[in-house]
Amino acid sequence: MRARVDGGAIEYDARGEGRTLLLLHAFPLGLSMWEPQCEALSPRLRVVRFDARGFGGSDPVPGPLTMERIAEDAIALLDLLGIDRAVVGGCSMGGYAALALARRHPHRLSGLVLQDTRAGADTEEARAGRRQLASRVLETGPAAAAEAFLPRLLGETTRRERPDLVGELRERILATPASAIASALHGLAEREDSRPTLAALHVPTLVLVGEEDVITPPSEAEAMARAVRRARLVRVPRAGHLSNLENPEAVNAALAEFLGGLRG
Repeated sequence: MRARVDGGAIEYDARGEGRTLLLLHAFPLGLSMWEPQCEALSPRLRVVRFDARGFGGSDPVPGPLTMERIAEDAIALLDLLGIDRAVVGGCSMGGYAALALARRHPHRLSGLVLQDTRAGADTEEARAGRRQLASRVLETGPAAAAEAFLPRLLGETTRRERPDLVGELRERILATPASAIASALHGLAEREDSRPTLAALHVPTLVLVGEEDVITPPSEAEAMARAVRRARLVRVPRAGHLSNLENPEAVNAALAEFLGGLRG
């Protein structure tokens, strides 16, 4: 499905009825990364997901794809669907955007899920690295992003035992326009430090992290969970940075338990 949002078209999917779980995808993927969660959870609640600008079926945005842009698109989509409050979950880039949404629209949250992400902003070195990669992607194509990120996106167990998933993710990245990848890299480099946001969170929060995540390791998840008053931390075994794809059964179980315990 497509919706007009702030001058552009957004590709989205909404399934099920009841409490809403809005899911924000990781870089450099799209809404399809949440298919295992959508299939498992939509029989008992409403699952909404969308492609960030420039990814999948969504129109690109001029300039950097900021975390605030993703957050505002999420709010606009909730408005379009007539949803007042939602549990908002995000992986990696989606987690950064979820924290931006929590900062800008705290009254729209009934819960928060932070999966394989971090609250801190990039270091100067990391910002420079993202900008250099953005230039390389524009010069040589999305294969540069696949080469840079794919070895670290998945955990050692997945890389060893699930070559099918490795190949599938490579194809997804290669199918993404170079301009969208570069736009997101610049937006990621510019993102705000969300650590102060953690202390202000007033909703139940689930922090998920793959035990083999080397991009945002368990130590980052532990720090976030300590900073949030109503947080629960779950470490996902046999999974790296995309734990919902690498061990969907464990993530689905953690989500079901968390969502089942929410009131209202």
